[in-house]
Amino acid sequence: MSHKFVLLVCLAVATVCSAAKVPVAVYYESLCPDSAKFITEQLYPALKSELRDVVEITFVPFGKSTYSTLGSDVTFMCHHGPNECYGNKVHACAIDKIQSDSYRLDSTRESLTLDFINCLMKAGKNFPDNVYPGQRCASESQVNWENIKVCANSTEGSALLRQAGDVTLKLKEPLTSVPTILFNEQFDSKVNKNAQVNFVGTLCRYVGAPQPRICADHNAASGLAKVSGLFTTLLGIWLLRYLF
Repeated sequence: MSHKFVLLVCLAVATVCSAAKVPVAVYYESLCPDSAKFITEQLYPALKSELRDVVEITFVPFGKSTYSTLGSDVTFMCHHGPNECYGNKVHACAIDKIQSDSYRLDSTRESLTLDFINCLMKAGKNFPDNVYPGQRCASESQVNWENIKVCANSTEGSALLRQAGDVTLKLKEPLTSVPTILFNEQFDSKVNKNAQVNFVGTLCRYVGAPQPRICADHNAASGLAKVSGLFTTLLGIWLLRYLF
C-alpha cells in the first residue's frame, strides 16, 4: 500500500469526522431568565467540555421581538423592553465582530463568543448602577469591547439584529417559547424541552460514533438510573403484595 493511498484515506477519514458536527441553533433573548438559565447552566458547561468538538453552535438573539421599518430606519419592540433591544444588538454584534487572536492558541472565535455571551447572560437583568455589563464581560472574556459597542450603537447593530429577526421569523415552526433549541435545523417540541433541562443527554443522541467519553458516562448513568427506578418499582409492588 503506497504512502499516497494511506494519506488519502487519512484525509478522507478526517473529512468525515470534521463533517460530523451536530448543528445546534439557540434562539434566545438577552434579558430572558429562561434563556439565561439554559445558556449558563446547560449550554455553557457542556460546550466547555469535550463536546465542543462535536457541536456547530449558532446563536440567534431575537426571540419574541418584532421590528418595523420606515425607510432606512428600523424600530424594534422587545419582549423585555428597550434594554433588551440594546442587549440583543450587543449579542448580535459580538457574534459578528469577535475574532480569535493568533497568539492565543487556546482560544477560538467560537470559544471567545461563548465566554462573552455566557458572562452577559449570567449578569441577568439587574446591573449595578444600571451599567450594562458589556465592557466588564468583554474584559473578562478578553474580547474587543470597543468594536462591539460601536456596532451596537449604530445602524450596523440594527441591521444585524434585523437579520437575526428574519432568521427567527423564517422558522418552519413559528417560535412560541424562549429559548428554543434546534438540532440539525429541525424543531421538535419534546427535544426542545428535554434540551433545556438535559442538554448533554439530548445532544449525545445526535452524536455519531465514536462518541466522546462524556456521552458514554452519561448513557451509563442514565442506564443505572433506569435500573434503579425499575428495582424500586418492583420492590414497592412486592411490599404491597406480601406485607399488606
